[in-house]
Amino acid sequence: MSDIQQLLDIMSRLRDPDKGCPWDQKQTYQSIVPHTLEEAYEVADTIENGDFDALRDELGDLLFQIVFYAQLAKEESRFEFIDVVAAISDKLIRRHPHVFADMKFDNAEQQTAHWEQTKAQERTDKTNQTPGQIQSQLDGVVKGLPALSLARKLQSRAARVGFDWPSAQGVFAKLEEEANECRASWDDDQARSEELGDLLFTCVNLSRHADVDPEQALRLANKKFEQRFRVMESIATKAGEQIDELSESRWEALWQLAKKETSQPKG
Repeated sequence: MSDIQQLLDIMSRLRDPDKGCPWDQKQTYQSIVPHTLEEAYEVADTIENGDFDALRDELGDLLFQIVFYAQLAKEESRFEFIDVVAAISDKLIRRHPHVFADMKFDNAEQQTAHWEQTKAQERTDKTNQTPGQIQSQLDGVVKGLPALSLARKLQSRAARVGFDWPSAQGVFAKLEEEANECRASWDDDQARSEELGDLLFTCVNLSRHADVDPEQALRLANKKFEQRFRVMESIATKAGEQIDELSESRWEALWQLAKKETSQPKG
């Protein structure tokens, strides 16, 4: 705990009104949010790259964000860092009675059902619903999530009560339907935007049925595209070609070369 206390003391010094850092002094909960999101994505990026030396440092940066919020709250007499630690500890113990208590589950499905039941009760307690107030399956979903993650979360919540396709085949059919509607609305700016949204939403549904995280899948697709495009640029440059003057057929040929060069060997 001495290392944690040192970090808390550093944070307190940075926020000191008289001798602190001017940048840290002027920060608010709202101003830190973009930095928190950036640090979280940097953690994800180091994991995807398998750079675990960098991961240690990035996790430290992310921890600093939590310490920063806790310092702001302490200054306003709301709560302190130790309260954050106590809250997550209590939650983990409460949600794992099969580990920290005597509850037994016969299989993973029973454990998952109990987990969801516990979280649902926590959401009800947190919202302090009045008698007679209708509880929605979508209560508690964080609207600030990235759009792909939010779509998956909403769909998963609805699926718990049976609002879902029984198999991926239904999603494929819906995907084709949405693609046709998008194509038909292409000349209407407003309708085109709406139909594209529906198409993306259905793609997320397909990823859910495939048990694939859509955010992660798109991040990997972005990484693959960047890698291949850089290879295309390199090939064209070495051949003395101007990339902004390439024909469609030449781009396609370069793309195929890049795919071949970046393909992972099987076996």
